[in-house]
Amino acid sequence: MTGGEWAALGQAIRAFRATLPLVRLEDFGFSAEVDDPFEANTTQLRRIGGGVEALAFVDGQQSVYKFFLFREGGDVGATFAFARGEGDLLQATAVPGSYRMLFEKLRLIHEFGIPTELVGLTPEGIPVAKQTLGRMLPEKTDVSDLDPERLIPIPSRFLRTDRDHPRLAFLDGVPWLVADTHDRNVVIDGTGAWRIIDLVAAPLPPEWLGQMRLFAEWIERARRDPRAEVLAPVDDADL
Repeated sequence: MTGGEWAALGQAIRAFRATLPLVRLEDFGFSAEVDDPFEANTTQLRRIGGGVEALAFVDGQQSVYKFFLFREGGDVGATFAFARGEGDLLQATAVPGSYRMLFEKLRLIHEFGIPTELVGLTPEGIPVAKQTLGRMLPEKTDVSDLDPERLIPIPSRFLRTDRDHPRLAFLDGVPWLVADTHDRNVVIDGTGAWRIIDLVAAPLPPEWLGQMRLFAEWIERARRDPRAEVLAPVDDADL
């Protein structure tokens, strides 16, 4: 069949591949024929770490390649699910994510942390990202003051989460919860600056914020002034 919807679908596929090209595991020296292609280093890449979401390798030019492993059912990466707590409290719980949320997370890391490039997607469905190599922080380094002008600490009266250092960030004007930026997810770049290399994030749900006046008002004040207090200032004349 040709023309009509099939032509539109073909055009959409070509546009998608131009944005997110297909890459092969063999392009990085791995074999796609074995059960675990990441079990051993290759002539191009050396394993330097990894966790539940991804495996990290470094090449000879000191670039880091991360291979994000998808789970049964197609989940990949991590994001947050939200539930209403008591009063003006929002509960955020880390849950398996999706390809869309992973791509958005990589944008956030690139925007607020280490330079990050989405290299492509393998035919097996593994997203591959490339980052600049940084030097690890000393263990248990306090990162609570990390970039408070752009990653704004969220007052505990508004939110509870199972990931540390919950912060407010704005991406394309949309408020996001960004968390899990502990010392293992932050590195020192070549200039000596601290850079985030991984995080867990999700856009704050407008359906909840619409019902949580104090939280929503604080977010709008923090958009203008990252040092905004929990409660809006009151003119003495209004008391």
